[in-house]
Amino acid sequence: MSKRKSSGSAVVSESACYSELQKVLRQQIYKISAPCDVDGESDLDKPRRHLLDLIQRCSSMGESNSALIIGPRGAGKTMLLSSVLEDLKENRDFRDNVLEVHLNGLLQTDDRIALKEITRQLQLENVVGDRVFGSFADNLAFLLEALKKGSRDSQAVLFVLEEFDLFAHHKNQTLLYNLFDIAQSQQAPITVIGLTCRLDVIELLEKRVKSRFSHRQIHLFNSLTFDQYLEVFESLLTLPSELRDKKFCAKWNKHVQNLSEDQGVTSILKKLYDTSKDIRTLKTFLMLPVARINPSHPRLEMADFVEAHKLLTADSKSNTLHGLSVLELCLVVAMRRLSDIFVNQPFNFQMVYNEYQKFVQTRSHAVQSFDRPVVLKAFEHLQQMELVRAAEGSGTGGRGQKEFRPMLLMIDKSQLMQAIQKYPACPTEVKHWANTL
Repeated sequence: MSKRKSSGSAVVSESACYSELQKVLRQQIYKISAPCDVDGESDLDKPRRHLLDLIQRCSSMGESNSALIIGPRGAGKTMLLSSVLEDLKENRDFRDNVLEVHLNGLLQTDDRIALKEITRQLQLENVVGDRVFGSFADNLAFLLEALKKGSRDSQAVLFVLEEFDLFAHHKNQTLLYNLFDIAQSQQAPITVIGLTCRLDVIELLEKRVKSRFSHRQIHLFNSLTFDQYLEVFESLLTLPSELRDKKFCAKWNKHVQNLSEDQGVTSILKKLYDTSKDIRTLKTFLMLPVARINPSHPRLEMADFVEAHKLLTADSKSNTLHGLSVLELCLVVAMRRLSDIFVNQPFNFQMVYNEYQKFVQTRSHAVQSFDRPVVLKAFEHLQQMELVRAAEGSGTGGRGQKEFRPMLLMIDKSQLMQAIQKYPACPTEVKHWANTL
């Protein structure tokens, strides 16, 4: 009995260790946070100090500012701002004196929705009530005036505009104009921070908006070397020393260190690094291997990384081809043949239909033949799926002319061959036809 109890407690202990391991690793992977400190000064240090100083001056001295954080997707714009705010919130004065308003150009698609969201986040719905304002500017000014505490200065407000370039497409850019105008004229202590991936975002602004913007721009670019990339990979999978089971923790960390030195794993990471250097892609890549860890699968294996890389780099168009009917697949092969014969030249439905008919007539014993209207319908379905598009300058064509409209195929030979190899129950004749390309 004692042996059973002891073995049972050991199993529970092991499952608890793996449960804690899963929890810690998922937090490290899913959380938007800066990667571990790599050797040398980080590229984020200077922009971080600049942004920290900008927001700090607003909270402590009531100084209004505006700035744009510009960089490609995955460069760390949101992470940088989040880490700066996290540090500042450790100061009680900052928490008491600064209100945050977070807007996103994908959600707040016009200024009316944006103003409602500002009112909600500032918790001023009761103050506004059923008031009717003459203009957007009056409404925004009233909201900021309502934040004043008696005779004291107004509370500072930090406006964070994600997808900043989308706000520039709002009618008359009223929101941007009023925010920058308040910041420039010092009507109330506000700081406007915009995040965008467009380098030409300043050119999108109207002249009156541009003149009120401070033109502070913080540029972020991911310049990690592969060695630093490997360090980040190791840090994301390494367990902190605070875990209860020190022996299990040391054993796991040794396993992770061996992984980062394994030639097979580093070759996959090198492929991933050459495709995209950003940490977000690396975290996405690690999700599947980490999710599989359990007592029956206690280690990260090479097969896990191979499958994760395969899923991450899967070609969406090749996957789309797997869902086509045999007729539609035959039309794609016919179009690929025409594209190879007439290099860089468009084709039309009539040419595709003639090519398809030649194939069917020579292999009528193995392939089902379809009437012209059915084939045309299948061709139009390929257009809807954007596997085929109209050639530039071809126009939409009039009634009865769609059979002769110039078209271009959006799939290359390698994508087609990959799809045919994996196509479920693909007719042998179609495979042979495709192999003659």
